[in-house]
Amino acid sequence: MGEEEQTLEQGRSSLAAPLIFLTVICFQLISARLELLKKRAAKSATEVQLRAEIKQLLKEASSYSQPSTFALAAKLRRLAAAKEKELANRQEMHMKEMKLSYDLYLRVTFGLKIVTYFLMICWFWRTPVAAISQQLVQPFGRLLSWGAGGHFNDNILVGIIPWLVLSTRVSKFVCRVVQ
Repeated sequence: MGEEEQTLEQGRSSLAAPLIFLTVICFQLISARLELLKKRAAKSATEVQLRAEIKQLLKEASSYSQPSTFALAAKLRRLAAAKEKELANRQEMHMKEMKLSYDLYLRVTFGLKIVTYFLMICWFWRTPVAAISQQLVQPFGRLLSWGAGGHFNDNILVGIIPWLVLSTRVSKFVCRVVQ
């Protein structure tokens, strides 16, 4: 019975490290994607239409270059300026709406990340998440084994908090490379 429990514990800890890493990288990818969408707020159809109208008005105004058509050209330029002002107001309102909605999603994602990390820390506290050869992590062995124990068969037992920190740093690097 004791041997079965040890095998079960080894199986759980051998799957824990990759699953925790996948969870962390999923949170990083979701956050990065939301930030990217926030920056690239989609243009609405009315904005595209206003841009086309402004371009057309300015094109017409430039075609009237005679002194007798100066008043008509000035009128068209004023109309284009008014449409540009309207476009700027629409863009400002659209950006505010997008920022609010994406900020809400980012806050929810951050809160979910904090709760998930806390639950993982509670679940794996004093339980090794991974075992790494002592030769590979020679100067950092005690730091990595914080919260998990120490040594086992010439391996360093990695705790949950160092693993979360390491996974977060690696996942940020991966997200940067992917984008």
